[in-house]
Amino acid sequence: MKFLIDECLHTSLVAVAQDLGHECSHVNWLGLSGETDWDLMPRIVEGDFTFVTNNARDFRKLYAKEELHAGLVIIVPQVLPARQRELFSAIVDELAATDNLVNEVIEISLEDGAAVVTRYVLPLAE
Repeated sequence: MKFLIDECLHTSLVAVAQDLGHECSHVNWLGLSGETDWDLMPRIVEGDFTFVTNNARDFRKLYAKEELHAGLVIIVPQVLPARQRELFSAIVDELAATDNLVNEVIEISLEDGAAVVTRYVLPLAE
């Protein structure tokens, strides 16, 4: 998979993906920091990136409008970088079996300290 990490998440998530054999970059490293979410979407889609963000509300809306995309990963809680790395690593492990997130969203949240993974299709089939 080819991940792009949003500026709201730590740059160290890039190394997590790369250590697990995936391509990965960070929005800041592509000169896209400060771009609006809707201005990022064309770059995400054109680059065939699986986007990793903490901004669930905005990106769910944007992805719902995309007919075809390489997937969205949402790390729900606002946590320190070390915990972000743990949660992202759990997501990448979850994806290891399929290595495919086309038109899907995978979210990871914390409930009573335990990671909970939710996966669903977006946009919804008509």
